[in-house]
Amino acid sequence: MTRSLIPNLLYVVVVSSVTTCSAVMAEKNAALEPKLTQVGKATVIESFDSPLSKTAAAVKGEWKVVDGTLVAKELAADKHAAVLNYQKPNRNSVVRFSFKIDGSTEGLHFSLNHAKGHLFRVVVTPTGLSINLDKDKKDPASKAKVLATAKGKFEQGQWYTMLVEMVHDKVSVQTDNGLAVEASDPKLDTDKPNYRFVMKGDSLSIDDLEIWELK
Repeated sequence: MTRSLIPNLLYVVVVSSVTTCSAVMAEKNAALEPKLTQVGKATVIESFDSPLSKTAAAVKGEWKVVDGTLVAKELAADKHAAVLNYQKPNRNSVVRFSFKIDGSTEGLHFSLNHAKGHLFRVVVTPTGLSINLDKDKKDPASKAKVLATAKGKFEQGQWYTMLVEMVHDKVSVQTDNGLAVEASDPKLDTDKPNYRFVMKGDSLSIDDLEIWELK
């Protein structure tokens, strides 16, 4: 069942680019309110009640729908993290989805590329959340850079909800256990060919994916 975007109660203390929080109840398909913008039309409402469409392209690993949930698993033969590209070109948008990590110590990467390679990613680990600018593999002088971090716990086997806003050169990320980070960089203001889910380990579940245009 889809929920509207309404405020969710957050307890947040911000220190520079680092955010800490007290315990907040996390849940599947939680309502979170955008901070940078207002949403317009929903362009994607994906509950994974049917087999994967061509829009969801598995690049590495095993990705399949199980009981109305997208479940991912890293395959040793790939010698690479499991990757799924959700093929929808974008530049400025708001994305919300639920996720549950089982048997993955490295958590989840929600990643965006530009036309020629990696751009940035939201990284979820057992101990926190960060927004990372990716290294440009075609530029030897380029280095990966952490733009913002938040400390908090992401428990194995627990559903969480994430809201990601991409507005020009700014990115804002919230999770419903009370974490929030925001960053800006001129490189972020570019066309992006898709949305990417990346994981290492035995099991990652994704559900209730929604994408909105900006109002």
